[in-house]
Parts: sequence; C-alpha cells; structure tokens
Amino acid sequence: MNFTVLIPARMSSTRLPDKPLADLGGKPMVVRVAERVAGIGARQVVVAADDPRILAACEAHGVKALMTRADHPSGSDRLAEACVALGLDGDDIVVNVQGDEPLIDPALVRSCAELLARRPECAVATAAHAIEDEADFRNPNVVKVVCDAEGRALYFSRAPIPWWRDGSAPGQAALPPVPAWRHIGLYAYRAATLRRFPTLSPAPLEQTESLEQLRILWHGDRIAVFEAAQAPAAGVDTPEDLARVRRVFTG
Repeated sequence: MNFTVLIPARMSSTRLPDKPLADLGGKPMVVRVAERVAGIGARQVVVAADDPRILAACEAHGVKALMTRADHPSGSDRLAEACVALGLDGDDIVVNVQGDEPLIDPALVRSCAELLARRPECAVATAAHAIEDEADFRNPNVVKVVCDAEGRALYFSRAPIPWWRDGSAPGQAALPPVPAWRHIGLYAYRAATLRRFPTLSPAPLEQTESLEQLRILWHGDRIAVFEAAQAPAAGVDTPEDLARVRRVFTG
C-alpha cells in the first residue's frame, strides 16, 4: 500500500507563537513529528509549511518540506495545495498528521491509511476511541461521532450523542448503554477528495458545530472510522502542553 503523510505547519498560533519551531530535546517540534511517523512505511513524509523558517528547519534535519501559501483558511486547504505540488491525485492516499502532535502513535496513522485502502466506497478515513467518562461525554470540546453498521460516520457533534432518552436526567446526559465514541482528529484522504475540498461550499452544519469534517458528509462523501483501543497522546496547544511534552524528550 502506497500512501503519503502530509504535515501542515503554520507559524501563527495565538496561544503558542512559532509553535512548529518549539525546541523538543534539541529539535524543532515539526521535525519530531516527521521523525515520529518516518518508519511506518509511507512513500514520503512531507511538511507543508507557511513560513521559510519552517522550511529551513526541516531541511537542516533532513525532513522533506515544501512552501505553501500563508493565507489558507484551514489545514485542509494547505494540504490541497501540497497535493497539487506533489502531483498527487485520484486514489492516492494522503494522511494528515498535525504538526503539533510529536507523541502521535505511528501505528494509528498507518491504521487510518490501511482502513481507507480497504474501503473504496469511502473518501476519507478517521479514528475514534470509546468514551468512558461522563464529563467527557458532556464536554463540548470533546467531539463525538456516531457510525452506521459498516463503521462509517453518520454524524459528528460537540453535543453528547447518542442521547440516552430513557437513562438521562432532564438536561443531564448520561453515558448510553451502547458505546459512545470520541473523534480523534486524524484523517486519511483520497487525494482527489482533498484537492476538491477547497471548492466545496461550507456546510450549514459545519458552521453551526464548527466542525470542518461535516462538510465531507454534507456533500455526500463517506468517512470510514477506525476504532482505536485507547485515546492518543495529547497534542501541544498551550505553554503547559509544551512543558509536558518537553519532559518526555528530555527525561
């Protein structure tokens, strides 16, 4: 199976400026991410950068990178540009690994690529893990997904879904008797889908929930969902996150 890993990296971050270049044990974060997934059998691992400093840092550590426009509204748009630059199209599989996840499970990345390769009726594959804590189930920052009998996403929401009608107190969601799934923001795309994504009109549901993946479902494509055994390691969004991850690399 051939697939490409693309790592979008942008310098602008409100909570953590210059995040891709944050030092983790002597190497920039984006380099650590690329090295993390280098051994999973991808045809190529490429950083899609929006700043020459990211490009220079990658080149200094032997990581393939290319420049993309700085004004993309989303990471998906940046990846679409990278697909064009790399000549990826059709059923070529592209896995989007975020540039702020230096502890991502490499096996999970490959599992998403393999799932999409096995599901020709799907345009995208993603991942989820079972929710075991009611607070997470109720938390709007924890995105939930419900699937059909074939493991394809029916809907993503910040709301607690599925809602247990007979077990939840008024106004208070309880974990349902069937598994509730937390969405993991890792995606494998068919390159043709990724290149088409910026041309699709934003979906009303996407805008309401502030969940970009709903655009895929709104326009009629299917998303396969890999059931992970456990939650992945958290990414880096804040200075506190950075300090936590630095301890992993420095011991």
